[in-house]
Amino acid sequence: MSLANLEKIGRLKTHVATDDEIARLLAAAERNLRDANAAGISDETRFDAAYKAIMPCALAGLMAAGYRPSTAMPGHHQTMVQSLPLTLAVSTETMIVLDALRKKRNINDYSGDLLDSESLRICILEAKALHSLACSRLRRS
Repeated sequence: MSLANLEKIGRLKTHVATDDEIARLLAAAERNLRDANAAGISDETRFDAAYKAIMPCALAGLMAAGYRPSTAMPGHHQTMVQSLPLTLAVSTETMIVLDALRKKRNINDYSGDLLDSESLRICILEAKALHSLACSRLRRS
C-alpha cells in the first residue's frame, strides 16, 4: 500500500514538515536511546525508552515524506512502523522486527509481564540502527 492510499483510508494526513520539526524528533530519539542504555533501571523501562526512540524516527520519516499519522483512530504506531519501508527504505524484514517489538510493548504495557533481556537487547539495537538511518537520510544542513 502506498502513502497516498493510507491517506485515502484515513490512516495518514498530509503534513509539511520543517527542518526544525525533523531535528527535534531525531534529538528526542537520541535522548531516548541514552535512557535505554542507562544502568540501574528496569529492563521494562529501558525497553520503553528504546521503543520511544523508534517512534520519533518513524514519525520523522513520515513527516519528511509529507504526511503524519491520523490520531483520530487507533493504530497510529502500527501505521508509522509499517510505513517505514516507504519512508526510510527500511527492509521488510526490519519492519517485521520493529512491528513485533511494537506488539511486545503493547502486551507488556497491558499485562504487567516481565520483559526478557533478549527483547531489550534487540529493541536497543534496532532503535540505534533506525536512528542512524533516519539521521543519515533526513538531516538537512
